[in-house]
Amino acid sequence: MIAPGSRSLDVLTMGRIGVDIYPLQHGVGLEEVTSFGKFLGGSPTNVAVATARMRHACAVITAVGDDPFGNFCRQEMARLGVFSTYVKTVREIPTPVTFCEIFPPDDFPLYFYRFPSAPDLKITPADIPEQQVRDARILWLTVTGLCQEPSRAAHHHALDIRDRAEHTILDLDYRDSFWDSPQQAHEAVAEILPKVTVAVGNREECEVAVGETDPTRAAEALLDAGVQLAVVKQGPKGTLAMTRTERVVVPPTPIEVTNGLGAGDAFGGSLCHGLLEGWSLADTIRAASSAGALVATRLECSTAMPTEPELFSMMARHPDITATQESR
Repeated sequence: MIAPGSRSLDVLTMGRIGVDIYPLQHGVGLEEVTSFGKFLGGSPTNVAVATARMRHACAVITAVGDDPFGNFCRQEMARLGVFSTYVKTVREIPTPVTFCEIFPPDDFPLYFYRFPSAPDLKITPADIPEQQVRDARILWLTVTGLCQEPSRAAHHHALDIRDRAEHTILDLDYRDSFWDSPQQAHEAVAEILPKVTVAVGNREECEVAVGETDPTRAAEALLDAGVQLAVVKQGPKGTLAMTRTERVVVPPTPIEVTNGLGAGDAFGGSLCHGLLEGWSLADTIRAASSAGALVATRLECSTAMPTEPELFSMMARHPDITATQESR
């Protein structure tokens, strides 16, 4: 794929990448599974794929190992329309793999093989493409990128360069196995929230970030911390989005769940799409919710991300799902 060069990116994400090894047998533990599918993975990488599926120019700042799985990640990014220009190679650490178990409708244990570290946590401030960070229409970061150095310093460097330009988005994406304690993660999030304009997370992630699980109080706490838009995902209870002047609530889309693990990344990709297209907050959150529901009906994450026609078709099948919107 041709490098972005001087062209400004629509979406630049940063952080995790790896290979998802997902079982083709559902409802049984990994000890009983006999066949698997191999897919590109890592939440910020999946968000880039999701946005690229919507015809946007996307890239990821990340790193892989010097191994066949690292080659696969680069090749799959290119195949799925994401620039791999800012993917470096870390020779001493293998590309991580992630296994899951699938027990629909709501139990999907994850097993991360990325210890004691992973290549994407070895991104340094010197690896940050400063001009692209400044110019990208959206910069998307995740909390897991803060769990180790030098990645934490690289994230802060990117945000300092960005200087809270619209839209600078933090996915609250908390994974307890990456941290010594929730308090450690809370302190890292508290330090970074004033540097971003949008925060997105579920209720459990909001509790780590701002100490609140009630959706309204969590959104208010995120706004008080300095963000301009707070999005709280509530699973079967829908999604709440708040600014200082607007409150939007979108109910869930009824589906039969296959694998819920990619839903949040699809939500993020469509959230980016709505922001880039200038949609209203209500339309953006309804589309993001629908995208998450659609991907939850599929096995994989990256290759399951919908195109815009697929997303609109999903929304057309559920015309009764509408946003409740009010001024604050």
